Amino acid sequence: MTDEMERVDSQSKTGQKLMRIKDMKTRCVWLAVVAIFVTLTCGRWLTDAAAADTSSSASVTGMVKFDGIPPKASRIDTSSDPNCKSGAATVMTEDVVAGANGSLENVVVFVADGLEGRTFQPPAQPAVLEQKGCSYRPHVVAIQANQKLNVVNSDATTHNIHPMPANNRESNMIQPPGVPLDLTFAREEIAIPVKCNVHPWMRGYIAVFKHPYFAVTGKDGGFELKDLPPGTYTITAWHGKLGTQSQKVTVSAGQSPKLEFVFKQ
Repeated sequence: MTDEMERVDSQSKTGQKLMRIKDMKTRCVWLAVVAIFVTLTCGRWLTDAAAADTSSSASVTGMVKFDGIPPKASRIDTSSDPNCKSGAATVMTEDVVAGANGSLENVVVFVADGLEGRTFQPPAQPAVLEQKGCSYRPHVVAIQANQKLNVVNSDATTHNIHPMPANNRESNMIQPPGVPLDLTFAREEIAIPVKCNVHPWMRGYIAVFKHPYFAVTGKDGGFELKDLPPGTYTITAWHGKLGTQSQKVTVSAGQSPKLEFVFKQ
């Protein structure tokens, strides 16, 4: 009789264990279903929110031109360092670089006013400033405050990277061929002159912004300031030799007003 009771009790406990295991499995399945539902719903919500955010933003596009006959570029004598000629084209001055149609290169166009009260994180992707043929490429580089600037030495000679800021900490570093070097600037400054003490003809600019709404014109003189919140802004165009110009513009969601800046010497 006792053995029979123990057997029944053992079967009962085994059944209870099986029920608990089944219950746990059911709960796990439901949790998995809920997790998948939440993931899909949140993903769709984030996608819709991003799309809505993009559709509620605006952009400003335009051209920068030079009016008149631009100064003729001069050839730079780099013979003091034979390594500067290795695999490089002739180095020319870049004080004013204008195209045949009047397009003006190396102009920084940016939002100068209208973003008060907003803060922006720097992008994780670094910008790049290359030293090639003993010249800076690009001649003007624009970054956000605290964004990394990768300085690359592609020449077979040693360079010296010497930014000369007025609102940031000055640095002066030797860079042998192939050695990586990073720079960051904590405060907005438009723009920081940079030179190489080893090769005195090497000069360029680093423009630093506290927001992402800036662009540097290329050969076509065009620019685009994307994803601007609707509002009224002062848009400024800066050139290292020709100075600055500003225009006010009001943008609404989905709009893309066009501006034109014309510089003269």
